[in-house]
Amino acid sequence: MKTLLIAATLAALAGTPAHLLAAKRDSPFACDRGALNPEQRKRHFDELGPALRSLRKRTLELAHGFEFEFPADAATYQLLAEWVGGERLCCPFFDIDLRVGREGGPLHLRLTGREGVKQFIKADFPPEWFN
Repeated sequence: MKTLLIAATLAALAGTPAHLLAAKRDSPFACDRGALNPEQRKRHFDELGPALRSLRKRTLELAHGFEFEFPADAATYQLLAEWVGGERLCCPFFDIDLRVGREGGPLHLRLTGREGVKQFIKADFPPEWFN
């Protein structure tokens, strides 16, 4: 009986699209600081985070997260791109979008994800991100 159940489960999973299988293995809502080495951690949390916080122009609340607006200069874009590279390692449950507006428009960082991500962002990010 157990063998039949395992075989039926495997057969059912074989026809399941990869993105649905991945959704069943969602990582927990916790920042995995160990995903970054000590040098990367210091850069990400002690340098990039505060620098971006000071550059943030406004915050827009979304249904499943937040969008942050930044100046559209090259230096800010580079800081955001570096921050995104680290953030995707320590917080793999985020959907992260970095968008540049046309014709010199603003630069936007969008953090969204599954149910609960918005509450995680509110609890984990410093309050200044939401003023």
